[in-house]
Amino acid sequence: MNIDKNTKDKKQELLAYFRDRSSEFLTDVKTKFADTQSDKRARAINEKLNQTKDNLIATLLQKAEKEKWTNQEKLETILMITYCHIVVMIESRNSVRPYEYMDFSRRVGELWDPFCKLCFYYPINDVSLFVPPLFSEVKKKLTDEIIEYIDNLNISDEEKQELKSYYDKVWSLVTSGEIQLELDLHFISNEQKYVVDFKSGFGSNEKGNTNRLLLVATIYQNLDDNFKCLLFVRAEENNSYFNTLKNSGIWEAYCGSEAYQKINEYSGYNLKNWIETNIDWENDFNAETTQHLTDNNLLQYLLW
Repeated sequence: MNIDKNTKDKKQELLAYFRDRSSEFLTDVKTKFADTQSDKRARAINEKLNQTKDNLIATLLQKAEKEKWTNQEKLETILMITYCHIVVMIESRNSVRPYEYMDFSRRVGELWDPFCKLCFYYPINDVSLFVPPLFSEVKKKLTDEIIEYIDNLNISDEEKQELKSYYDKVWSLVTSGEIQLELDLHFISNEQKYVVDFKSGFGSNEKGNTNRLLLVATIYQNLDDNFKCLLFVRAEENNSYFNTLKNSGIWEAYCGSEAYQKINEYSGYNLKNWIETNIDWENDFNAETTQHLTDNNLLQYLLW
């Protein structure tokens, strides 16, 4: 498999390459796991296919650096490699353990998030990533500030200690452990810091996750770095949980076409156009996989 600038247009060649690799991996995996161990077979094949994809992208990045590819040439080639990898990964998983609707719908949603993030890992615009703060660091900073404030109050030591005790009680109400401040993506654009959560869609049981996102965004909004919180949702239609976040005043929430517009605005790349031009799930899958997905009415979940 030769990687060059034209690889972005070589869908069939990439699919054939990944399928050949998958066939090799499956032969090896079958010697290690019995027919009854379909989960282990699927996991092992996925790991090997992921390594194959990573190797191709590493080769691409090295060549792109030497040959001075443009950012767009690099991104579009990575998108094609990643898409073909996803197609064959779904085929391989289906061959050892046929998909049913719950596993399949969840899997398609899981794959959408990292695919979108490629536009920010290899951006057209001047976008840079940053490491999110740890909750322990945020908590310590806020605690040090309030303790210093209390110590400077013109009140007795006993009253100061009582105020500190109440402050500790407030923290215990907020959380009994550490809050996960790391979201799906963290980037800087025009000196503004953004934190992003990607979501396939909102189900009927999202209250806990919605409350978590509200808490996390509130913490970010109260930090000195003036973070903006973005929510990108794949589904066009959503429920009251999405609207709660959208109307919260602390999340800028976008779904469907609006989410893609924002990805384009920040990263500088029209991912929606690339998807409409290059992705053709039904015809890109092998016949066996397409037949299974059709027979089980699963193609409806392949809406990116």
